[in-house]
Amino acid sequence: MAEKNEILTLLTSQNPAGLAQLTEEFHPADILEVVQDQKDYSLLQALPDSFIADILDEAEDEDKYEILKSFNRERTHSILNQMSVDEVTDLIEALEEDNREAVIAALGFRNQNDVKKLLAYESDTAGGIMTTRFIAIYASNTVMGALNYLKTDVDAETGYYMYVVDKYDFTLKGVVSLRDLVMAPFDTPIGDLLNPHVISVHVEDDQEKVAQVFSRYGYQAIPVVDGDNRLVGIITVDDVIDVLNEEFTEDLHHLAGIGKEEKVDGSVADSVKSRLPWLAVNLVTALAASFVINLFNGTIEKIVALSAVMTIISGMGGNAGTQTLTLVIRALSLEEIDRENARPILLKELGAGLINGAAIGVLVAGIAMFYDANPLFGLIAGLAMVLNMLCAAAAGYGVPILLEKLGIDPALASGVFVTTVTDCMGFFIFLGLATAAMPLLV
Repeated sequence: MAEKNEILTLLTSQNPAGLAQLTEEFHPADILEVVQDQKDYSLLQALPDSFIADILDEAEDEDKYEILKSFNRERTHSILNQMSVDEVTDLIEALEEDNREAVIAALGFRNQNDVKKLLAYESDTAGGIMTTRFIAIYASNTVMGALNYLKTDVDAETGYYMYVVDKYDFTLKGVVSLRDLVMAPFDTPIGDLLNPHVISVHVEDDQEKVAQVFSRYGYQAIPVVDGDNRLVGIITVDDVIDVLNEEFTEDLHHLAGIGKEEKVDGSVADSVKSRLPWLAVNLVTALAASFVINLFNGTIEKIVALSAVMTIISGMGGNAGTQTLTLVIRALSLEEIDRENARPILLKELGAGLINGAAIGVLVAGIAMFYDANPLFGLIAGLAMVLNMLCAAAAGYGVPILLEKLGIDPALASGVFVTTVTDCMGFFIFLGLATAAMPLLV
């Protein structure tokens, strides 16, 4: 809190010395947070354009344009041309068509070309999140030549790695670390220093796959290549963090039946548009469960205690199914399930379902006997709980895998189907067993 107050004091003072201190000591993300808390972008007016560009790099895509509009035309052009090209691309993709053209027109020739290249790729691919500003050195060069090149005003996202390319076709040959470069004799050919086993991603790879590569290898940056292994860009770890947040939010929203675009501070109309379709789907699945119950109306009329216990069995089955479902969806997103381990994982989930079902079933049997003192009634309730737990485990495992094979996002639709299975099977098993044992229960 004290830090926020200090930032606000320095911003509002508009004192040159204070503003210089602000840009030197505080991160752009912290300054952006203070300005957004105040809902006053005019506080940024006295800051240099280069620092405004850094602040915009930290802003959400939908907020970038609102911040830019607070500056005059000349400053807007200056700020845009000092932003990262990948961030400008994200900004453009979030805009209406008319505003897109205006932003592109404000860019310098080189920036326009770079942005148009990035816009050609889908936003959720490696090409869509990469930057074209990277350090590439020729394999035929020497250490001295490479160091002299680095002394020039190289515009790059990161200088930790230098990617070595062929001078004629720009194919990726390997990577050289900055440490290796400065430690080697000046006349050493770059080809003698490079590590040819460079980890790269294809320009059309899904961003989720890119995130998995970063997670596995822990690099600060990874090169992006095309079908001919030509270096076309790099992806830095900060972009991947954004991807992970985006993917996590999307999966979480899908599991809850909410559109991925919905924001907590969005409008009522946006919330209704996001949620209503899935609520309608849930209504259809609820009708399926009510149809099963209707099949056993005669049994329920004769044994009223059934109505008190059957919701416990379906509800507990739904909870168990969601546990398995969440685990499997996460494993699918991380590519942790393959042909070799698919069967053992299924057997493990069924085993867990059986043991959990038996433990909960004993408790449910006791609860059932509270409503009806007949031991057989308790036995039926306990057995139904065990069987529904097994159905829940099977559905929680099988539904997302089937949906993925059909090309449907498992996080988007699995929850509805798993709940339908556990509700319908829970009611059918419990009421079916009670119907079969009717003469002994009445």
